[in-house]
Amino acid sequence: MKAIILAAGEGKRLHPLTLEIPKPLVKVLDKPLIQHAWEVLPDVVDEVIVVVGYKSDLIREFLGEKFLGKRVTYVEQDEPKGTGHAVNLCREYLAREEKFIVMYADDLHDKMAILKCCAYEAALLVSSVEDPRRFGVVVKKDDGTIRDIEEKPTHPRSNLAAVGVYILPFGIFDYDIADQKNGEYYLTDMIAGFVRDNPTHAVESSFWMPIAYPEDIERAEEALLNIQHESNISR
Repeated sequence: MKAIILAAGEGKRLHPLTLEIPKPLVKVLDKPLIQHAWEVLPDVVDEVIVVVGYKSDLIREFLGEKFLGKRVTYVEQDEPKGTGHAVNLCREYLAREEKFIVMYADDLHDKMAILKCCAYEAALLVSSVEDPRRFGVVVKKDDGTIRDIEEKPTHPRSNLAAVGVYILPFGIFDYDIADQKNGEYYLTDMIAGFVRDNPTHAVESSFWMPIAYPEDIERAEEALLNIQHESNISR
């Protein structure tokens, strides 16, 4: 199985930390964010397609051709055209018959939740949030599959946010991306069309921490230390 990790962004909200290094190399508990993402990938993943852009040479130097036992393929996103554009750049590296994982390089997740997603042909990891207007908002059907998803809506129809882990089949590329006013193409637009035609499951996240601002790092480190402490107690 292959995974796509989106790691092209500059991370301007993390300035000054990202003035010298790309956001995926910002450290949480002395470990780069992209390594945290790598370590929660299911064992069945044997190749990771990394979409790079800002200061890509530093990410290439860190990961090399193989990282933690998984082959690395690099795809350059020369302009910041959004997540949909980034995933489309990876199309030629994916086989038509296989499903794949898409995730961001700068979020922290629980490995077991991602593994649950992989049980389905198509699935999204979701979490309840206080202000869903910042995210892709998911509306579920009674059977737990997804009725619709909308990127950063002004008037959200639920408080369920897509948290940046997607299990998708190759058929996702049959769906067009709308050109947004800001010049970016959102992966959410592709998924919104796909879920209307194909059963796509919403899997509740057990742990998710997006890293957007410098203060998020301290909160993330505290949360991870708490998890480690509780794990040690339960042994």
